Order: sequence, then C-alpha cells, then structure tokens
Amino acid sequence: MIIKVCGLRDAENIHDVAQLGIDWMGFVFYRDSPRFVQQISSRAGIIPDFGSQEAARGRKDSKLVLAEEKRIKLCGVFVDDMPQNIVTRVVNYKLDIVQLQGTESAVMIDNLRCTLDPDICPGIKIMKVLQVASREDVLKYREYENVVDYFLFDTKDDAAEGDGIQFDWTVLDAYEGNVSFLLGGGIAPEDVENIKAFKHPQFIGIDLNSRFEIKPAMKDVSKLETFIKQIKE
Repeated sequence: MIIKVCGLRDAENIHDVAQLGIDWMGFVFYRDSPRFVQQISSRAGIIPDFGSQEAARGRKDSKLVLAEEKRIKLCGVFVDDMPQNIVTRVVNYKLDIVQLQGTESAVMIDNLRCTLDPDICPGIKIMKVLQVASREDVLKYREYENVVDYFLFDTKDDAAEGDGIQFDWTVLDAYEGNVSFLLGGGIAPEDVENIKAFKHPQFIGIDLNSRFEIKPAMKDVSKLETFIKQIKE
C-alpha cells in the first residue's frame, strides 16, 4: 500500500516524516491553503535532490537526506494553476507527480503532460483529485481516465485544505475504471481497521494530512509512526 503524507513545509518535520517508511510526500502549491509552500523553511534547499542516492552519498551529515535504499516520490499539489507555474515547480522541486485538485479539464491535463514529457520531465506522473460525496461524483472519472496515471478520491469541497472531513467510502463501488487510485479525505489514526477492510481492485494507497497534524503543515510524527506500523502489520 502506498502511503502518502501531504501538506508538509517545515524542513525538520520533513526529515522526521521521511524516516517513517512513507512512499510519497506532498507539497501544496495553492496560495489559499494554510499549507502553501512559498519556500521550504530552514535547510530544505536540497529538497530537489531529496532521497536520491547521490544526495545521500554526498550529504551524509544533512538531516534532510533519506536512506540510500529508498527514494520518496515528491508530489506537488496544484489547484487550477497556470501550466507555466506547474512546470516551474516541477523543475525547481524535481517533482515526480503532479496532483491536480481543481477543475482542470482533460485537454489541459493532456497538454500539460505533452509539455513536461519527455522534454522537461520524462516519465512524470499526473494524479487527478476527484472530490466526491455521491456515486454521481465518482462517475466523473470517465472524463479523465485516458489522460491521468492515478486518481485520488477526496472529500467534496475540500480543495487542498485538508479539513479532516471523511466521505462515505461505499460510494466508490461506482468506480469501474482501470486507473489505480488513492483514498483520501479525513483519514484519521483510528481508521486503521477500516482501511484494512476496504476492498477495491484499483485501490493502491492512502493520503494522510490534517488528522495527523499538530497545526497546519506540521505533522505529528508520533501519530504517523504508530499508524504506519499498524497499517503495515
């Protein structure tokens, strides 16, 4: 199961979360979000090399370097942003995944991919967030199925805010697509058994955010550590 922790900004917190065995790390580039990343604080200027083996060998003393054997994928969160802004962030932060959380059209997404891949960022992945409250909302996946690599099903009207509100996961029975998806929207420390019980052939991971925070953009490392150990048992 992919474990994505989203809404990080503080350098030391990034380092601590990176040690927990997560797979993806999300940075919010949406100005109206309390987790907006204008720039990573402290010594996080090396985040473009975050987790690479080259960085690990060259910066053994840096608290921001991941273990050599694992490279956490970096995900940038955007909400109806200008394509040139997205491209700039992809380059500056060496993002692996672009997460689109607004009303982006399939045409816009296809054009963005053509701009990035292969000339700027070969192999870049694109994830479309679908905000759902009903089966009808889930069916919007049909518009995007041929242009994205992943879906993230999130709580409706929760654009990049991470408000901790959970939707009814049973509506995902309506999803019959072939694109793998992550489950988001208010996942909390007490949801371990519910996640283990959730079954869908395209379900590959979870997105963790506000329910694991001390304050916006500052994750509770202890809560995350306990939750991740329980999920992996």
